[in-house]
Amino acid sequence: METIRLTSIYKTFDLGGETVKALDGVSLDISPGEFLAVMGASGSGKSTLMNIMGCLDQASRGEYYLEGIRVDTMNRNQLADIRNRKIGFVFQGFNLLPRTSALENVELPLLYSRTGSRKKSRDRAVAALEMVGLAHRLDHHPNQLSGGQQQRVAIARALVNDPAIILADEPTGNLDSRTTVDVLSVFQALNDKGITLILVTHEPDVALYARRIVTMKDGKIQSDRNVENRTLAGSLGADSGPWEV
Repeated sequence: METIRLTSIYKTFDLGGETVKALDGVSLDISPGEFLAVMGASGSGKSTLMNIMGCLDQASRGEYYLEGIRVDTMNRNQLADIRNRKIGFVFQGFNLLPRTSALENVELPLLYSRTGSRKKSRDRAVAALEMVGLAHRLDHHPNQLSGGQQQRVAIARALVNDPAIILADEPTGNLDSRTTVDVLSVFQALNDKGITLILVTHEPDVALYARRIVTMKDGKIQSDRNVENRTLAGSLGADSGPWEV
């Protein structure tokens, strides 16, 4: 069973009395354990597609299944529940609470879901930070962390609920080239462990770290190909601290 199945997805917007097609009949299957990059210029539809896959928006027409569950017919509360249980998000701007430790930032999704004890939540957050190599930074606040470390805290936060997919929206957009490689190495290592990753990017060099690239244009899938000469990030640098995935 596919992790994601999109069938004939349309999304239209009414702009000043004119109907604009943001997505024009997109069909896409994503299998468990894939690392997919979605590329395209501004206005291509890639962000709209990500919002629909992330249950942040709904299609105007078409069917969306996430792990066999039909999503496109859900109401707002049901969508919020599916987001919390099955989707992890990583954004360009990190979106960390500035006066809160790395550990507390990662715990937040568990506190919102109100499942399990506080100790279990803490243990799961510690485990997620260990997965991204930040076991030695649990009590550090965002202003005490580098940009790459902040993004790895955001990745740990996305992992903590054991989601079906992780959606990463331009996750390296605010990082320099060296730190970009560090973060992409975390994604590759997580994917090697079977985690399904969907990376939205406009950078061809970044997309080559994925295993498959879908290119969008004018609301349609222009191409869908496996990456033959995949870029491998390798291990993290010595300044990143010890880590295992």
